[in-house]
Amino acid sequence: MDFVFPPAPPVSLPVSGDTARFPIARVFCIGRNYRWDPAEPAPRAMPAWFMKPATAVGPARGELPYPPETTEFCHEVELVVAIGQGGRDIDPAQAEAQHIWGYAVGLDLTRRDLQQQAKRVGGPWEPAKAFDHSAPCSALVPAATCGHPHEGAIQLAVNGVERQRADLSGLLWPVPELVAMLSRSVTLMPGDLIFTGTPVGVGPLQPGDVIQASVAGIGELALTVAR
Repeated sequence: MDFVFPPAPPVSLPVSGDTARFPIARVFCIGRNYRWDPAEPAPRAMPAWFMKPATAVGPARGELPYPPETTEFCHEVELVVAIGQGGRDIDPAQAEAQHIWGYAVGLDLTRRDLQQQAKRVGGPWEPAKAFDHSAPCSALVPAATCGHPHEGAIQLAVNGVERQRADLSGLLWPVPELVAMLSRSVTLMPGDLIFTGTPVGVGPLQPGDVIQASVAGIGELALTVAR
């Protein structure tokens, strides 16, 4: 095929314990999916979702650039789900066995001031969410290796001080329901990633901060915000 210029190489993530890499198709991010207040009532409606470009994804190591156009750069640690077999109108009971390839630890990084501006005027969230380097991930762990986690600690610390901690059992909508919800709206594709929501404790990052995050049984990551 004749292109007007060479196409960009595919975005991919490393696979734990393997030399193969997982190619990224699209990135779906789930809104509030943990209780941030113990008194919150159980939700009746499925959570909102938004997207980031595949180019926002990268290995979570080394330095993390502080993004432009913001004074409130915030962390959100999340369990990330990797889709291996796509589909439409997926049955939640079949999501794990047939559609989920593996899992990772990811950060849904946010320009919070831009998000709040968008909320006030009903504007889109892309400037707040879809910027460069806004979705770093650990290496993916195949479900064949780690199983399908339904419980276990998810946590994030900045400069050695813990800011976020919850248990995966606290997800308001479990992973199979999230996969099914998305598949009712769009046809999921192999290579899609789903960021499943973040616990309470999101907060700002400053140049020089060291971020450490983990999900029990899945992995961990460490990044330093570039000065």
